[in-house]
This record gives sequence, C-alpha cells and structure tokens, in this order.
Amino acid sequence: MNIGSSLGSLRTELPGSTRDAVRLGTGLMDGFSLFDSPIGEVVVGFNIRGVSFVDLATDFDPDASLRKAVAATPPKGWEAKIDRAIERGRPGDLPVDLRSVTEFQRTVLEVAATIPFGEVRPYGWLADQIGNRGAVRAVGSTMAKNPVPLVIPCHRVVRSDGRIGNYSLGGADNKTALLGREGVDIERLATLAARRVRFLGSDTTHVFCLPTCSHARRISDAHLVELKSAEQGVAAGFRPCKVCRPA
Repeated sequence: MNIGSSLGSLRTELPGSTRDAVRLGTGLMDGFSLFDSPIGEVVVGFNIRGVSFVDLATDFDPDASLRKAVAATPPKGWEAKIDRAIERGRPGDLPVDLRSVTEFQRTVLEVAATIPFGEVRPYGWLADQIGNRGAVRAVGSTMAKNPVPLVIPCHRVVRSDGRIGNYSLGGADNKTALLGREGVDIERLATLAARRVRFLGSDTTHVFCLPTCSHARRISDAHLVELKSAEQGVAAGFRPCKVCRPA
C-alpha cells in the first residue's frame, strides 16, 4: 500500500478547529499525522489526552488501524513537542496516553522514559527499578509492545546479557542506528557482552557503573576494572554508582 496516497485520501474537511475534530473520535487514536524521525517518516497517533501511537509510515496500514481516526493536525502546541520528543527520545512535556497498556506495563514504560540520551539499560535494570527482579521477561515483552517508540525510548533498553537485542520499530538495524546517532559505542558494548562484562569500575573512586553511564565513560583504561556481576563488584570493595544505579 502507498502510505502517501492512503493518508492523502483520508484527509477530509472537518467542522470546527482541529481540537474539535479530534474530539469527534472515541478511541485511543482519534487523529494522526506524519513526522520526520532519525529512522524515517513516522505516523504519530493522538487523542485529546496525549500521543498514543507511533509507527513507521512504511508499516502503517490506515485501513486496518484507523477505525474512527482522521488525518489531522495535532492540538495546538503539540507539533513542536512531538518533534522534540522524537529528537530527544523522551516525552518531556508532551502528553502521552498509555491507556492501551496494563498498569505493570505503564510502570515499566515510565521508568524506561527516564533513560538518558546516549545510554542504555538492560531488562534486568528495569525489573530492579520497579521492585520486581523476577519480571525480566515481562519487561522484555513490554518493550516489544511499547505503543509510542521513539517518544518512550525502548531503543535504549538492551538484553540482560548486554547484547543490543531486537526493536519493534523496524528491527535491530534501526535500534543500532538510533543508538549510534546518540553516541553509544555499539562495538564496545558487543565486545563487553561477548566477555560477559556487565559493569565497569574505577580503582580510584571504587565506584562501578553500567557501561554507558556518563561516569563510566570518564574512567581511563589504566584505572578500569571489568566486573561480571554486581556481587563481584561489592565483594571487591566497589559501591554502585548513584547515577546509573547498576543492578
């Protein structure tokens, strides 16, 4: 299906303002619009509560997905917020509607939204942050079902063994492209993962971090200590970083 012609055929003149037009809908995605992103054009769906849907334009099928949604301009002031959210990989002040997910998934996604630009966190870290270390598989499933990728940066969540893993928005290549754009050293992560190194410590500060933590990037090779577990770090006299909270 030609996404351009499909979207064009759905653009209709609606009475009242765009905000009023969106209110005519009754679903989670009452309106949608096209936006540029680092991995190509994306469709962003929204309702009066917030953005509720993001997908690659090439994968979007209006006939299957729209129901009562209409091609429309987002409510006043949202376009700039959507652009910023996509550029920075975090919601910021953009309203996001997560009613399509469970309460557990919402909690996980809210934590994922805090991962800094240029850094990654493993599934196990997310599970630890929500107080449920046994939920690693459920965390992975939540990332795969993230309704608003790019806005909530599930591309910054990697497998618990440190490998990059897959990505719901176009696969591992897009994930690698996004992380590379943010300055993540993909090759180094792969090398550490192959050696089962999960944390990096400094023998001067006696602090250990996740590999992409801003503090870990400051450790010189002469003072770098590779650790395979948090337990190994603690036993060797290191304490966990208060910024990246390794777990």
